[in-house]
Formats: sequence, structure tokens, C-alpha cells
Amino acid sequence: MRLDKFLKISRLIKRRTLAKEVADQGRILVNGQQAKASTNVKVGDELQVRFGQKLVTAKVEMLQESTKKEDAANMYKIIKEETLS
Repeated sequence: MRLDKFLKISRLIKRRTLAKEVADQGRILVNGQQAKASTNVKVGDELQVRFGQKLVTAKVEMLQESTKKEDAANMYKIIKEETLS
């Protein structure tokens, strides 16, 4: 599944266009490698997303083409959240 689509469906980022912009700015790493919006993610991948002064590390738990709002958080597991200085 494409990275931008995963971020939108899992609701880590609310809109796919915003997910694409964040990836194009180089603020997302997949398994330690800088990722583009079109990067394929699979179960077990580790994502690092920089939101302003916050760095969120999450592990992909499952992939689904669509999901309900309540079930979206089951698609990933937050490993850590840290504030950047």
C-alpha cells in the first residue's frame, strides 16, 4: 500500500494530500530511509513522522483498503513520541 494512502486510512494524517506534502518535504522515514508518498509500506515497517516539534515512531500492524474511524488506530502501534528541541 502506498505510504500516503496508509497515513490517510490509518488517520495518522487526516488528508492524503497533506500526507503527500509531508512526505515530499522529507519528514517521513520508513525503516530509517527517507520516503516518498509513493513508497510501499508493509506490515512490520517502522515509520517516523515529524509533526513540527514532535517526532512520532509507529509500527505498521495491518493494512486495509478502508476502515472505520474506531478501527483505524489498530492499523499501527505507537512505539514512541518525542519532542524535538
